[in-house]
Amino acid sequence: MNRKRPEPVQVIKQRRDAALNALVQSIPYSQFLGVHFDRRGDELTAIMTYQESNIGNPSLPALHGGATAAFLEMTAQIGLSWSRLWQDMEDGTLSLDQIEAGHLPRLPKTIDFSIDYLRSGLPRDAYARAKINRSGRRYASVYVEAWQDNRSRLFAQGTGHFVMRDQPKTNPE
Repeated sequence: MNRKRPEPVQVIKQRRDAALNALVQSIPYSQFLGVHFDRRGDELTAIMTYQESNIGNPSLPALHGGATAAFLEMTAQIGLSWSRLWQDMEDGTLSLDQIEAGHLPRLPKTIDFSIDYLRSGLPRDAYARAKINRSGRRYASVYVEAWQDNRSRLFAQGTGHFVMRDQPKTNPE
């Protein structure tokens, strides 16, 4: 019996990290806000690193509502794209070379996104996670929650609806 040898763990990790980095880099505003993602398996946590430029009301001080909204929407879009990429990476149909060449799904297009501001965002790092309620071929619904020091004390939450775009055609090698 001639079995295909499994890929080394480091190759799998490198492919996953490269795909996530490419997704985040596809949103230039993420760098401006200081947003990056922590990956544990297929679970993502978005982190918006504290920056003085993200403060909207310096007398409180509190995070700007627009920065909070962008952070939550970005978390939803990356979460949706990541869920689409995950299976291709696990099947081995998406190689590291393809990822580096930019063969990633197009980001979902926002139909609407509503935010509930539950309390002021404090001048410190913020975290968010997306929960996909429904993801079909054409449409997706996502819930996002954001917290700072204590996950049970949310400072904002959001719900978004997205048009799922067709994936670009890749050249088989």
